[in-house]
Amino acid sequence: MLKYKTMRAKGKISLSRYFQKFKAGDLVTVIRELAIPLDYPKKLQGRTGRIIDKRGASYHVEIKDLNKPKRYLIKPVHLMKIEPAK
Repeated sequence: MLKYKTMRAKGKISLSRYFQKFKAGDLVTVIRELAIPLDYPKKLQGRTGRIIDKRGASYHVEIKDLNKPKRYLIKPVHLMKIEPAK
């Protein structure tokens, strides 16, 4: 669980991460940006999910929690796209 930023990254918000775009069906992982207030449960840190659609400035992400799919609205600054394994 992330508790603090490294000395070089402290206070910085990456604008490219803040304005990144995703398409429906993209695989993403949840990585908490510590400079922005938390708006989702901490237990999602490091979980992977699939983008369902975009709602306003946030993305609707479906994440499995104990084999039960749950949907969360997460801002793009907290998401990172991953490539599916081949």
